[in-house]
Amino acid sequence: MRNTKTLKAGFLALASAGTVCAMAFAQDWGGAAQAPVPGLTRAPVVKTNTQFAVATVAYGLDHPWGLRFLPDGRMIVTERVGRLRLVTADGKLSPPVAGVPKVLADSGQAGLFDVALDSQFAQNHTLYLAYFERRSSGGQGLSVARARLEDGASPHLEDVKVIFRAEPDNGPAINLGGRLLVAKDGTLFVTVGDRFTQRDKAQDLSADNGKIVRINTDGSIPRDNPFVTRKGARGEIWSLGHRNPQGLTFSEDGTLWNVEHGAKGGDEINLIKPGKNYGWPVITYGVDYSGKKIGTGTSKPGMEQPVYYWDPSIAPSGMAFYSGDLFPQWKGNLFVGALKFKRVRRLVMSGDKVVGEETLLPNLDERIRDIRQGPDGAIYILTDNEKGRILKLVPKR
Repeated sequence: MRNTKTLKAGFLALASAGTVCAMAFAQDWGGAAQAPVPGLTRAPVVKTNTQFAVATVAYGLDHPWGLRFLPDGRMIVTERVGRLRLVTADGKLSPPVAGVPKVLADSGQAGLFDVALDSQFAQNHTLYLAYFERRSSGGQGLSVARARLEDGASPHLEDVKVIFRAEPDNGPAINLGGRLLVAKDGTLFVTVGDRFTQRDKAQDLSADNGKIVRINTDGSIPRDNPFVTRKGARGEIWSLGHRNPQGLTFSEDGTLWNVEHGAKGGDEINLIKPGKNYGWPVITYGVDYSGKKIGTGTSKPGMEQPVYYWDPSIAPSGMAFYSGDLFPQWKGNLFVGALKFKRVRRLVMSGDKVVGEETLLPNLDERIRDIRQGPDGAIYILTDNEKGRILKLVPKR
């Protein structure tokens, strides 16, 4: 049973976030795979009291995937077809940045994925790209390259070097991961999907499938990684038992969080800790697309429970904790994009618990691929289609 302090904190968080809809739950829950588990899903619906407007910053991007802000306020955006662009604050797109590694984008979910900036980008102009490539071995796989951005009238990349290749390099171009995150200590986190038909490898420490990995920015393996001394294990592995991690972020206290796709139901938010096993495909709150059971159930000793899950699936994508001043009511809230229902989920947090959920932009009707807080405190959103947009949420005047 929860203690009264936890319950009180949860309801206080809900009250500060907006209106609590008594006995109501999040939308889009028809066709759930199984009965909900209280406290882990279907948080009470909240309705924000914050009035906001949605502005289009830029448009005409071909399936944009990842977005970051440069020190001068411009944005750098990947397009899944293999292009990298700079975008000014008023929405002007640069020509495609030259020198991007050759990307395999003609099958499945493959292409150019996330972009991340080095912790010393202002001095060294170094960035990182995650992408799907054809290997010299004949295989195909997720890779990460480091490069230096040369700006100007003809922006291009120099000193391009591949620093990570996920192994093994076989399987369909589905459930690929591809999200990047630079830590304060300068290391780089990379999400790797299970490659769909190879889901059992998510439990195999000799394979990168279904893992979150951590590397140094030269591609070497940090000495303090949890499996670096384990015989037969890949030293870059940070956590295991993931299906298709599509979002990765730090909360204000430096805690690492991810969001990942389940199968039919069971999309998860997880609090990521080194060496921990998040269960896929042994435990899950979803079922197979055929309706058959996956694994042994929803829990097992030695495997982590999600902080929160969705059933039915929303196909989550990018995620961000809000810490800006433009929306004081939203401070500490977690924002998650949805590809399936084409909306944004705002989650009210009390510690590491989700105590309220709101659906934002219900009439947008565009897949949401990434969410970022801008340096101006606004919330920026990438929509995923052939004429993708950068949207900006700002207070309504």
